Amino acid sequence: MMNLMKKSYIHWYLFSIFLLFTSCNDEWKEEQYEQYISFKAPLESEGITNIYVRYREQESSTYLQPLVVSGSTFTNPSWDVYIGVDTDTLNTLNYERFQNRLDFYFRELNPSYYSFPSTVNIENDKNVGLLKIDFKLKDIDMAEKWVLPLSILNDPANKYRPHPRKHYSKALLRINPFNDYSGTYSGTALKISMAGYENETPIVKSDIKSYVVDENTIFFYAGNIDEERSDRRNYKIYATFLESGSVNFWSDNPELNFKLNKDASYTVTEQKDAVRPYLLHRYITINNIDYLFTDYTMVPNYKINYSVNGSLILERQLNTQIPDEDQSIEW
Repeated sequence: MMNLMKKSYIHWYLFSIFLLFTSCNDEWKEEQYEQYISFKAPLESEGITNIYVRYREQESSTYLQPLVVSGSTFTNPSWDVYIGVDTDTLNTLNYERFQNRLDFYFRELNPSYYSFPSTVNIENDKNVGLLKIDFKLKDIDMAEKWVLPLSILNDPANKYRPHPRKHYSKALLRINPFNDYSGTYSGTALKISMAGYENETPIVKSDIKSYVVDENTIFFYAGNIDEERSDRRNYKIYATFLESGSVNFWSDNPELNFKLNKDASYTVTEQKDAVRPYLLHRYITINNIDYLFTDYTMVPNYKINYSVNGSLILERQLNTQIPDEDQSIEW
């Protein structure tokens, strides 16, 4: 009798454990959280998301903006998510960050430079969809800070819900077109001096940002001028890279009094990373930079002449395991 009771107890115990685990497993089959639709566009220090798009003269370049579904399960239905341009959010950001400094404002990208479908399909049993944005950036003026503001719109049929937090349901994409020579150069070897004071301690900038003009041309701001200057567009110094290895520096503003003292050249070198062999370091060095320019707006009714000479180095880190160029560059 005792053995029979023990066996019965053991059977009941095992059956209870089976029910417990079955109950736990069934519990995770159901959604544990809210399923919201969000952009994958993490904000950076300026309140925007930098994206990098290959500049092409005649063709469009495609950027794939991810949309994700929150929750603990994959979606069961197929959703068509509506996407729109959100001018109001960009206007709010500009005013909150810059107040009346209109020259600092981000500019909404003109529709002539991009196109995208009004809906993105998130397939059955998927939790990610991709918004295909086609950019045609020929003749874009990068003296402006261009942003494409996007928002996930409400579904007229209430089949999905945009994320209630605006940082997830909106994406402020700052457009950074790139070519083989654009990017942020190290400026520690470039000396900027006032004319007549070349033997004194020069001005040195650690970073000098360059911007795309076309497939082989970039521009810098002259000397130590950068995006903080409201009149920065008057101080563009263009650099065209030639197949011969030379760099043609020039300006289209006569008031800048730009004068090139010697011809510049460039070299391209590559080196594999010692720790991560799949990572390729590509260095572009611009040598023999030597030009003069006039800052004619810093001080009213007074012109300040500068000389600039030295070299600039751009480093790009390329993950050779990633085939997509814009994704392989570690910006």
